[in-house]
Amino acid sequence: MSEEILINVTPRETRVAVVENGMLQELHIERGWRRGVVGNIYKGRVQRVMPGMQAAFVDIGLERAAFLHANDVMRAPQAAGDGDSLFPPSGPTLPVNELLRDGQEIVVQVVKDPIGSKGARLTTQISIPSRYLVLLPQSRAVGVSARIEDEAERTRLKTLVSELAAATGGHGYIVRTNAEGQSAEALAEDIAYLQRAWALIEHTVGEARVGSRVYEDLTLPMRAVRDLMRRDVDKVKVDSRDTYEKLCVFAAQYLPAPGPAEQARLVDRIECYGGARPIFDLYGVEDEIQRALNKEVPLKSGGTLVIDQTEAMTTVDVNTGSFLGQRNLEETVFRTNLEAAQAVARQLRLRNLGGIIIIDFIDMADPEHRRQVLRTLEKSLARDHAKTTVYDFSPLGLVEMTRKRTVESLQRQLGESCGACGGRGIVKTVETVTYEIFREIVRAVRQFDADRLLVIASPKVVATITDEESAAVVELEEFLGKSIRFQSDDQYLQEQFDVVLL
Repeated sequence: MSEEILINVTPRETRVAVVENGMLQELHIERGWRRGVVGNIYKGRVQRVMPGMQAAFVDIGLERAAFLHANDVMRAPQAAGDGDSLFPPSGPTLPVNELLRDGQEIVVQVVKDPIGSKGARLTTQISIPSRYLVLLPQSRAVGVSARIEDEAERTRLKTLVSELAAATGGHGYIVRTNAEGQSAEALAEDIAYLQRAWALIEHTVGEARVGSRVYEDLTLPMRAVRDLMRRDVDKVKVDSRDTYEKLCVFAAQYLPAPGPAEQARLVDRIECYGGARPIFDLYGVEDEIQRALNKEVPLKSGGTLVIDQTEAMTTVDVNTGSFLGQRNLEETVFRTNLEAAQAVARQLRLRNLGGIIIIDFIDMADPEHRRQVLRTLEKSLARDHAKTTVYDFSPLGLVEMTRKRTVESLQRQLGESCGACGGRGIVKTVETVTYEIFREIVRAVRQFDADRLLVIASPKVVATITDEESAAVVELEEFLGKSIRFQSDDQYLQEQFDVVLL
C-alpha cells in the first residue's frame, strides 16, 4: 500500500491530507484564528459544582466554561487526601462535591474541543504524547497499545519501558503503536523528552494565573509527522520551504530512530514541493473535499450512500441505485453492501464523523452475507486512528457503531447553517409563503389602522401572488377594505417578507 502525507501551508490555514493508493483518506485543518485546543493544559478555576450532574464547570480562559465530569477527576499520587490540591484526589464512588469545590484552582487538560454550543471537555488525568510514548505523570502503570498484537513484543516493550520509568521518576506510560520494534535508546530519548516537558509544566503552573495555558500541543504539521509518519508512509510533501525546514529539524531531533542511517532515511522521506500547480490540486484533494461536503456518495457499482449528520447521531443509508447485478437480487444486494462497508469506513475518516453512527445496509436474508459485510466494515476501520466500536446487526437490520469524536466534523469545520433554510435542509414552498403573507396582512390590519399596505417579498413569491393568486388578492382587499400593493426585492430569500403599513 502506497501512503503519502501532503501538507498545504498558507498564512492563515494549514491542511494535512493522508492519501492512500491515490485516494484521500483523512483531512486535518488548522486555522490561525481557530486552532483546536485538544491536548492543551490549563490552570483553571472551578466556577460551579453541579452535584445533580456529577460534574463541574471550569473557567480555563475560553469563550465558554469547560465541562469536567467526576469520572475524569483522577487521583494524583502526590496529592492524595488533599482536597485543595491543583491535582485533586478522586475515587470511583465519591460524589463530585467531595472532589471539587467552587473557586478551587486545578490543572486540567482538554480532551474534546468545544463543539456546537457545548464547551470543551476536560480531565485532570494529564497525558503528554511523544513519538513512541504517552506520559501519565499522575500514574505508575505502564500499558501497551492494543494494536501491537505480538505477545513477545508487547512483553519486551512493557518490561523495557517499566525499567526506564523506574530509573527516571516512576511515572506511568502508554506505549504507542509506533513503538513496535524500536530500540531501548529510542524509547529512552522519548522518556527524557517527556520528563523535561513535564518539569517545565510543573514550573509554569506555579507561576501561571488562572485561565492561562501552561502547555500547548505541537502545530498541525509537526503533529502529523509525529502521529501519522509510520513505516508504510512513503513521502511527506510540504509546499512551504519554512515548514519543510522546521519539519526536518523536528524529525531529526524529536523522532529518534534506531541508528543514523535509519534517521537519515526518516528525514529523506520529507520533501519540499515547489511545483507550479497547487499540491492539493495535483493529487485531486480539492475535488475530494468538495465531494465530502455532499450528502450523497456514489459507489463504483452504481449504488449510493446517503449520509445525514444530526446533533444526536449520524445515519448512513445504502441504496442499490442503478446497480442491477449479474445474477440475482440477493447477490446484487450483497455486492453493494460489501462495497458500501468499505466506502463507509473511508467516509467516516474523511469527514471525521464521530459519536453514534447508524448504518442502514440493504436487507440481506443470508446470515453469512451479513457476517461478511460486518467483517468487511471492521477490517476497513482497522486503519482508522480514532477508536471505533461496531455492533452486530440489530433486529431491524441496522448496524450500530461508535467512533470517538474529539474535534468538529469536516462539514462543521468548513460550513455553517444555510441562511435560507436555517439549517433545516429545506425551504418553505412559494405557496406556503404566499398564505403566510395573507395571514400576516389580516393580522396587521386588525392590530393597526392603515388604509394601504405594501408587501415586500422575493421576486418568485411576488410573481406567484400577482399571477396565480391575483383573484385571492382581490377577495382579500374587498374583505379588509384596504389597498394592497406588492413589491419584489432580489435581496429577500424565498421565506422572507415584510408587510408595511402606509
